[in-house]
Amino acid sequence: MPWKLLLRNVLGHPVRSLLTVGAVTVAVFLICMLQAVTSGLSRTLDASAANRLLVQSAVSLFVDLPLAYQQKLAAVPGVEATCKWQWFGGRYEQDKGGFFAQFGIDPQTFAPSYPEMTVVAGDYAQFAATRTSCIVGEQLADKYGWKLGQTVPLGGTIFTRTDGRPWEFTIAAIYHSNSPAFDEQSLFFHFDYLHESLEQGGARGPQGVGVYMLRLAPGTDPLDVQRSVDAMFENGPQRVQTTTEAEFNRQFISMLGDVPALLRLIGGAVLFAIFFAVLNTMLLAGRERTRDLGILKALGFANGVAAWLLIGESLLLCLTGAALALGLAGALEQPFAAATATFIPGFGFDRNTLLLGGGIALVTGVVSGLLPGLRAARLGVTEALQELG
Repeated sequence: MPWKLLLRNVLGHPVRSLLTVGAVTVAVFLICMLQAVTSGLSRTLDASAANRLLVQSAVSLFVDLPLAYQQKLAAVPGVEATCKWQWFGGRYEQDKGGFFAQFGIDPQTFAPSYPEMTVVAGDYAQFAATRTSCIVGEQLADKYGWKLGQTVPLGGTIFTRTDGRPWEFTIAAIYHSNSPAFDEQSLFFHFDYLHESLEQGGARGPQGVGVYMLRLAPGTDPLDVQRSVDAMFENGPQRVQTTTEAEFNRQFISMLGDVPALLRLIGGAVLFAIFFAVLNTMLLAGRERTRDLGILKALGFANGVAAWLLIGESLLLCLTGAALALGLAGALEQPFAAATATFIPGFGFDRNTLLLGGGIALVTGVVSGLLPGLRAARLGVTEALQELG
């Protein structure tokens, strides 16, 4: 293939070529982004622990369960430990737009139940022993520049202090997670501190527990425990729904709708849009170069050369755009992962996602150049020279 002629054709219309490359870059990046979100959701669900069950109200996740349920849950055969999870919903006072997850938990059973969490700074024992302390994720600490011993002020939204002051938690430890199902963008504090404040009149808010986590003993059948727990509270006072951790996460994600299906629909629309944009560019290029192609044939070049010039031009434009998109994805992976860690801890541009982006660009380039290329191959010398001559 005459590469110099191919490059001359591409550079002959720099504005059109740049716009086409830019369109491919944006489209491939968006498709990779959508695929990374879908893959991240799948990795999050796949990494969920098989030995943990979540017990919530059968009415809604926003309806709290009685505190008395914990003792009854702990007595269910096969349950090794229980841990409260209470959504706090505060706002970081030093960053009015700052929002991150905060939960009240039981320190004694929390760490043993989540072995994927590793303390990388501070002392978990100090956290467990200090009523007003907290443990925060590594990414969250990096985001705000928090250090051990620093006080984190949180303005209450669901739970408010009666004196109007913010809640204050002292950082006793920082954790790292080795599982996509457990993010590093959360803050955990003592549930008892919250509960005592409510009981003693120092705070206002709903009583009860949002979710109970049950850690199962080795060899226990999760389905048997689910049935036992649901049956135990079938007649109230608050009916419950017991699910595996994976199912709980799936239901939480589904509150936003069928996200994977929506993302696939958007990705398909982007794919069609970029295909027709590149096809239009190559049809214009084919018409403009009809006379040039006739001259090449008159000089003895085969029909295949005329076709491959247009297919090669389309491929060059698409693959250049794809290379820029994949480079952009690599540069923005960490910022996007940090921004979505609370809801999609498994977000990332893995090898399959990048190959998908490159493959889409390759196929788009071949197909978009094929139609004008076949037309160019079928043109006779006289017909080509007369069309624009």
